[in-house]
Amino acid sequence: MIKRKQDTVLKVAEPAELMDFLLAKMGGMAKSSVKQLLGQRRVKVGNAVQTRHDFMLKKGDVVTVSSGRGNSQLNHPKLKIVYEDDDLIVVNKQPGLLTVAATPGSSETTAYSILRAYVKKQNARAGIYVVHRLDRETSGLLVFARSEELQHYMREYWRDLVTERTYIALTEGCLEPREGQIKSWFTEDKRNAMVYSSPVDDGGDLAITNYKVLRTTPPQSSPQGMGPLPFGETGGVYSLVELHLETGRTNQIRVHLASKGCPVVGDRKYGHGNESSPIDRLCLHAKVLAFIHPVTEKTVRFESPVPKEFNHVLM
Repeated sequence: MIKRKQDTVLKVAEPAELMDFLLAKMGGMAKSSVKQLLGQRRVKVGNAVQTRHDFMLKKGDVVTVSSGRGNSQLNHPKLKIVYEDDDLIVVNKQPGLLTVAATPGSSETTAYSILRAYVKKQNARAGIYVVHRLDRETSGLLVFARSEELQHYMREYWRDLVTERTYIALTEGCLEPREGQIKSWFTEDKRNAMVYSSPVDDGGDLAITNYKVLRTTPPQSSPQGMGPLPFGETGGVYSLVELHLETGRTNQIRVHLASKGCPVVGDRKYGHGNESSPIDRLCLHAKVLAFIHPVTEKTVRFESPVPKEFNHVLM
């Protein structure tokens, strides 16, 4: 466990306005500072965040003043902060944005560069550190650490800290059986940056993915009644699949689904590419991420909605 300064917990002895209560209890803090705490969403009454300075407290209420930062407003079309404290930032990334630059010194905008500029505005000496990554075209939840020490700790114990990691994919075809496990061994060819899957242990890295087909479109027949149309034309079966990772190998979901003949829609690398997709993107989304907070040791859980365009394909 990594330690940090504790939140301030105050018990209300008699009815009072929140502003008056905090002024009396927070060691001579100015009104402007109390308003800043409220605006940063760092004050809770019970389990609820309270931002109104004139909120009436009752005898027995418990007021908690967080030592961390409140949820922030980050105005960027490709990145949204969903959680922030003194230790971590959790974001929702849109497709088309790299987690971190592929080459040192690159000027390309990334999730890392956006957050780095954001924390530097708060404190010129602040830093931000990548805990894990998503592919450029994969959307969803990402975690960044605010210290190098915490980054190293979370990377080393990532598998122990993560309690839930769920992805949603739109696939070509339908997996059979509709619920099960894909287990294989991965080998990466660094010459072409491709990952290959073997159903038997060939000395590669074990990869395990659990899946469940949630919805499937009915196959469409050609006008001449010649059977289901191939992908890339006007028909074919698409499936919405929920996936849970037991291991975290490079491109694991994309490789596993392709190995079963049901590649992720829009996958140029392992599937048929965007030319076969009704959506101009890789249809893979990191929907749920839950993990044990390395400082508080409490489980935190975040969920990002499934992109609307995935469901539109299934209508």
